[in-house]
Amino acid sequence: MDDLALHKLAMSGPTIASMIQRLSSSAADVDGLLFGHVTYVASSTLPDDDSAQSSPDSQLVATVSGFLCFPSLLSFYDSLGRVDSSRLSSITHLNHEPLIGWFSSRRKTPLRPSMREFCVTRSLSSTPNLSLPIQNSDPDSLFPPSIFLLFTTPLQDQFIQTHQYRALHFQSSRTCFNPLSIDVVNIGPAFRGHYGSFSPTSELPFLSCELRSSTPMNEDRNEETSIGMKQTEKDQSLLDTCAEGMHVGRLSRLIGPEATNYSAGIEDLYEKMLLKTESLARLVEASSAKVLEQENLNSKLRYKVAKSVGVE
Repeated sequence: MDDLALHKLAMSGPTIASMIQRLSSSAADVDGLLFGHVTYVASSTLPDDDSAQSSPDSQLVATVSGFLCFPSLLSFYDSLGRVDSSRLSSITHLNHEPLIGWFSSRRKTPLRPSMREFCVTRSLSSTPNLSLPIQNSDPDSLFPPSIFLLFTTPLQDQFIQTHQYRALHFQSSRTCFNPLSIDVVNIGPAFRGHYGSFSPTSELPFLSCELRSSTPMNEDRNEETSIGMKQTEKDQSLLDTCAEGMHVGRLSRLIGPEATNYSAGIEDLYEKMLLKTESLARLVEASSAKVLEQENLNSKLRYKVAKSVGVE
């Protein structure tokens, strides 16, 4: 019988942050168990165009809702990777959520499972009475605890503490690991299926940046048009103070597919603005020096006045 195709592994941001904090604060390599549920989620592509039709599709998603971290390795298995069923059952009975897999944390090792971790995952997935029912599915559909989450740190020392992680799904029929994508969910589970993907198709509105001239034909325009022209002329005057030679009409060429052909105009505008900024900085520096000189002169005058008054 073929294994169920698991689409991805989902967990909340606080859950994965709590796991990383627990692993980083441990004195040595640790491992633990993952708890959660497996369900079919109907994800749909939501375009912003009314003419496009979304095609809902059901995906099998495993969600991690909690974890149990042990202080050292070989917590529920032996050195050969064989799971201790009696000890594992006593641990899982204390949790409300079913067991969906396990995790391991190692320091300065490659981000790939070892032979022992492979054996542990295979033994865990084949342990009887641990398979959990799949939500939104037939009651007879069961999912074995076959998820493995690996945490490692880089082989070389880093200035910033870094953790690498990778999710794998063990397939019993093929006796191999299948990599899983990890979806860090920061919203409620009710919205999870509605934000699978989003494809924008609407075009941006046309922005008119043309500078209109006053002609006899434009004298009968309404007041709103005249206000718009005054605003455009005001924008042109403000633009002239920053860079001479750049007209508002040229800005329309910087929007759309021909924008790459006019990148030189933006570079020229940027250079002129830098020159004006440098000139303004020099003026401020010169004026600050004059202000300081005047303050020193005023202090000397006040000192002379105070000295003369004291002599009298």
